[in-house]
Amino acid sequence: MPAYADAMRWDALFEDMEAQLASERLLGLESEISERARVEIAGIDVSDRLRGAIGRKIDVKLRSGTQVSGTLSHVGSESVVLDEGRHQWLVPVAAALAYQGLGRQVRAGQSKASQRLGLASALRMLARDRAELAVHLLELAQEERTMRGVIDRVGKDHFDLAVMLPGEVRRSGNVVSVATIPFQSLAALRSLRGQDF
Repeated sequence: MPAYADAMRWDALFEDMEAQLASERLLGLESEISERARVEIAGIDVSDRLRGAIGRKIDVKLRSGTQVSGTLSHVGSESVVLDEGRHQWLVPVAAALAYQGLGRQVRAGQSKASQRLGLASALRMLARDRAELAVHLLELAQEERTMRGVIDRVGKDHFDLAVMLPGEVRRSGNVVSVATIPFQSLAALRSLRGQDF
């Protein structure tokens, strides 16, 4: 047997050992990467996912059973805004059961000022603008689910809606009734695009 045959076996043995060590390092690195990804994903909140989907068409399944669709244009601390043709939807985050179409993009949190602007702030802007709205409520009989009107006043956890017939301008003689609506009863608001949120 030639002398170099033993040297070749040792070389093969060391190469095999080095390959196994490299493979174990690679598996360890892949495992560490997977664990880091799981930890990172665990820290993502749904509002980060929503902000990452701004500009995308999404569907929102509401607790009332209704589904609203549109292009996501704004994500607030307590609500989202969807553009749907001539209309816009303001959906309280608390009224959403599920979102479809978000994708995997993530955009980090909002500024402190934006976080302070909640649902009440959006409703106060609508009251100021005297925007005619369709107010969709949670857990009512099908025929009573939507009210039309203009928001008159906004409190800490409720708002007053001057209920009017569709197309009527907010004047005292046109008000059919005034409904006080707790925020927790609100499924969504729908406005004309000329009266943006």
